[in-house]
Amino acid sequence: MNKEISSIIKNLQRVNGGQPWYGRPVYELLEEVRPDKVFVKPGNDGHSMIELLYHMVTWTEFCLRRVQGVKDEDPDEVEKLDWRKIDPSLHSWEKGLAAFKSANNQIIELLSMKSDDFLKEIVDYREFNFRFMLNGLIQHHIYHIGQIAYIEKFLI
Repeated sequence: MNKEISSIIKNLQRVNGGQPWYGRPVYELLEEVRPDKVFVKPGNDGHSMIELLYHMVTWTEFCLRRVQGVKDEDPDEVEKLDWRKIDPSLHSWEKGLAAFKSANNQIIELLSMKSDDFLKEIVDYREFNFRFMLNGLIQHHIYHIGQIAYIEKFLI
């Protein structure tokens, strides 16, 4: 029985689309963001909601590739995508949200086929194990959805 993998999957599902302890789930909050406000930078130099969303996409996709076992990627290229320059002709709220959901769903699907032993393995390009990375991903989602929710309320 894979209790720990099951727990991580349930926590990721709860945070993203279920009933998390802290309040409303990530997907619900992201789906309510008004697209006409996503490019606004609070205080003119803070991160916009769309920058935060694509930052979340970057690290969720990084985690997905690690779980998939993709090893032919340059880790420096991932770092370049972090806090990327947002181009409104390429980056829309809808595309970012779809990419974020897709990566999370793929992680859940792949994890459902793994054993708890997988969580002890060291993540390639890093010095920590999958347990730490996956729990960190959940925490990362919570941290940044809090920022997005605050900015959304600030811009009303």
